Amino acid sequence: MSKNYYHPSLPSSVQAQREERRKEILSTVLRGIWLRLIIILAEIVGFIYLQSSSLLLDGLSSFLDIGASLLLMLCVHLADKPPDRHHPLGHGRFEPVAGFQLGVFLVIVGGYLGVHQCIAAAKETSLRTMNPYTWVIPLVAMVLLEIGYRHLRKVAKKQNSSALLADAIHYRIDGISSFFAVLALALGAYLPRYSLVLDHIGASLIALFMIGIGVKAALENLHPLLDRVPDAAYFYKVQEAAMKVEGVKGTEKLRIQSYGPDALVTIDIEVDPTLTVEEAHLITQKVRLEIQTSWPAVRDVIVHVEPYHNNKH
Repeated sequence: MSKNYYHPSLPSSVQAQREERRKEILSTVLRGIWLRLIIILAEIVGFIYLQSSSLLLDGLSSFLDIGASLLLMLCVHLADKPPDRHHPLGHGRFEPVAGFQLGVFLVIVGGYLGVHQCIAAAKETSLRTMNPYTWVIPLVAMVLLEIGYRHLRKVAKKQNSSALLADAIHYRIDGISSFFAVLALALGAYLPRYSLVLDHIGASLIALFMIGIGVKAALENLHPLLDRVPDAAYFYKVQEAAMKVEGVKGTEKLRIQSYGPDALVTIDIEVDPTLTVEEAHLITQKVRLEIQTSWPAVRDVIVHVEPYHNNKH
């Protein structure tokens, strides 16, 4: 005769937290896009009237990052899709894939623009001087971008999103890029004869910095794609949740695969060896429920039962 074994369903709060995570990330990215559009508009207007290569490159960098942010929004939406027949562990890797692509994109664009600006600086022969107050535009942009970076980084850490963290790094890139533009244009104001050459040098420094940070962002997002071990805090969280379940006397092997908004947990629990299979099964289901409730990012939990013996501890 068949029996109805205990298979608890997750509380609605788990899905609600996942949905809240998705909405917070998307709204944060959208606010960043509006901030970038304001900066781009100011820098493009500045380029048209002041003919500054640093302003052009700074604005172009922000424009490219808007495209990257839109890609991130798409990947966050795709990553939140539930598991299906072809993807039983979910679609969470879409997030680090997006972050990795953004990093590689920065390296390619930075390399191309850097070479172009170095060539332009070497060929610059014009004695035309630039407006001495051109540096004010990138200075304002630098302040706004630093504010955007700190806000995105805070949300990325809170929601454990490597892709959003990569997008936040782009804000820091653009902020430091704006600093290089300020430095080059300010020096040009004091050395007007060399202002155009200094402008190209500042743009080259921006491109070089884009390459460095692009490499860093790519590596940060490569780790979850290669199943790098997550922070120790997540292991403590899982062990603490498992030990809350009545009947669990200890835990042994624990493995966590964390990728984007999803995680897979494999854990060995120790129980009284005199328990029946049905009683042990009941405990494993409660462990699964407790872990997923305490950490909503966990899509699935594999629980293996071991007998508990006093002489082993």
